[in-house]
Amino acid sequence: MPNSRRLGVSPLTSLSGQKALVTGAAGGIGIAIIQALKNAGAVVAGADKQPSHTSDFSIIGDLTDPTFSDHLPETAAQALSGLDIVINNAGIIRRGPITEASDEDFIDSFAVNVEAPFRVCRASIPLLASGGGGAIVNVASCWGVHPGPNHPIYCMSKAAIASMTQCLGHDHAHQGIRVNAVCPNEVDTPMLRSGFEARGMDPQTAIQDLNGSVPIGHIAQPEEIADVVLFLASDQSRYMCGALVEVNGGKPVF
Repeated sequence: MPNSRRLGVSPLTSLSGQKALVTGAAGGIGIAIIQALKNAGAVVAGADKQPSHTSDFSIIGDLTDPTFSDHLPETAAQALSGLDIVINNAGIIRRGPITEASDEDFIDSFAVNVEAPFRVCRASIPLLASGGGGAIVNVASCWGVHPGPNHPIYCMSKAAIASMTQCLGHDHAHQGIRVNAVCPNEVDTPMLRSGFEARGMDPQTAIQDLNGSVPIGHIAQPEEIADVVLFLASDQSRYMCGALVEVNGGKPVF
């Protein structure tokens, strides 16, 4: 019988027995990613500053702590008895023009959005390689690929993740490690809604306005991002390395 994998008919949700680490596990997109991976048969360790109630194993810690980030993949591998998939999902956003940005805005953004994924990737790659390969999926942003107005720190940090993804996708493909990134535009998450509240806006009204700006008719729900992460983590994307997959409902940044 022909090899079904060669025919490209293996099921998208074929992650049975795979061991995955997800950062930002308690946030809106993180919860959706964990659920998607579990539905596909993976066992998941979720890392966050607060407990991850949806993951099989919850690892509590601060990604801005270099020691925590450096040891996180090994901690997950020990909890899961192996590691096949790493999802760098955790992220923060600081808005406003550069003239209003504080040193703390810059330091915090790069600590979470850039340094932590760098450390997690650096520590994960030897583990994945020793197991014969695996997949790393970084959550970047359309705003890191096509910078928009009044978000310089966020755009810079997400551009760094996009660039790192492309570099690692090239550098480690020969080890059977595929590194790709999903690049969302706006997503209906608690982080987005809290940002509207901080600016004195009604979140529901603001989201309705945003929905009208998207050709497909609405901003993304976390599950719509998680489905693309699942694809990039699965064997369905086995020939993709260093790809930046924009998930924007047809809406450009401008």
